[in-house]
Amino acid sequence: MSARRPGRARDQRGSALVELTWLGILLMVPMLWIVLSVFEVQRGAFAVSAAARAAGRAYALAPTDAQGRARAEAAARQALADQGLDTAPLAVDVTCRPYPHDCHNGTSVITVSIHSRVDLPLLPSMFGGDAPSFALDASHTVPIGQFQEVR
Repeated sequence: MSARRPGRARDQRGSALVELTWLGILLMVPMLWIVLSVFEVQRGAFAVSAAARAAGRAYALAPTDAQGRARAEAAARQALADQGLDTAPLAVDVTCRPYPHDCHNGTSVITVSIHSRVDLPLLPSMFGGDAPSFALDASHTVPIGQFQEVR
């Protein structure tokens, strides 16, 4: 027979609350990061899609290919800035068919491709290199006569 010693019994009241709090923190922090990351990627995807449409229209409305490239990049940069991605990297590629050297020919079809990326939130570059990011691409195809009179 073992006898209980007075004063040695541990009271378990309140320990479930502490365990539940720690479990909640351990589960909610990663879940919050996932939700914030999904929102950031969705915002970037919408911005890149809008940038491709705006760049295609700006290129088609320009009188020359050189001005078209400059206007397309400016329109794409503005579309990204409208979504709060002012500092996001941006690459604009323009291709045309069937005349690769004269995109402003009456039967040309312009394809504008936008390449960018968004950084994932709350993750510093603690492991070396750049902060973790998600690459985004979008393209938009425009016939040259859609926004201007064919000459």
